[in-house]
Amino acid sequence: MQYTLRNVPPHLDRALRHRAQEEKKSLNEVALEALLQAFALRGEGLKRRDLSDVAGTWIEDPEVDRALEEQRKIDPELWR
Repeated sequence: MQYTLRNVPPHLDRALRHRAQEEKKSLNEVALEALLQAFALRGEGLKRRDLSDVAGTWIEDPEVDRALEEQRKIDPELWR
């Protein structure tokens, strides 16, 4: 199957050409790899991080709380 892409934004063109040159691949190969990855058809897809591995791991620390409280104080003289 063949496609013709029109109106490729200049920044995308530069990125694709740069990657092709960097990886010593054809522009076609790089574009196909990018499309396969974007649509998660290569078995990998985009790597996304949702921070679920750190959610709920906060440890209460009174010393840190005091330091933060001190930083949050508003000096009324500075807000005149």
